[in-house]
Amino acid sequence: MNGRFESRLARDRHVLHIRGTPIVVVLIGSMLPSLLPIIAQTPLLPPFGFMIFMAWRLLRADIWPLWIGLPLGLFDDMMSGAPAGSAVFLWTAVLLALEVDSNRHFWRDYRHDWVTAALGVSFVLFFGWLFVTFGGHGGPVVQIVPQIAYSIALFPLVVRMCAALDRWRLP
Repeated sequence: MNGRFESRLARDRHVLHIRGTPIVVVLIGSMLPSLLPIIAQTPLLPPFGFMIFMAWRLLRADIWPLWIGLPLGLFDDMMSGAPAGSAVFLWTAVLLALEVDSNRHFWRDYRHDWVTAALGVSFVLFFGWLFVTFGGHGGPVVQIVPQIAYSIALFPLVVRMCAALDRWRLP
């Protein structure tokens, strides 16, 4: 029975489809700020790649190995023009902190995940700004406050998108 009412129970999914979807979505999220035709004097767009990375990690704790922050962070560094290794270090640090946090808590709810994501996004944006400032560029820290606020406000939408993709990718 092909068509609109096809059964979801007997779908065959290739391992690349199951394992590759989260990685490809994070890579597209990292490319998104570079592809949008927006020119700004201060950081304006949220770090979509990192937000998608966090959303997948909070939805499915077993999806990312601990070393995945290295290649995904390196790709984000290349796409964003940030100092090489800054996202590699920050994404891996956040992933390790999430691993420690998940071992300490037996339950999580939506608010806990949102606060965790808010802390993670704030950490990555602040220390990313610090890396840029140590490199001799950047401005006052007040410039990243709107970016942090946008990121925290948009995170539930990113989680919903990842949850919909998760339902699609799994048989």
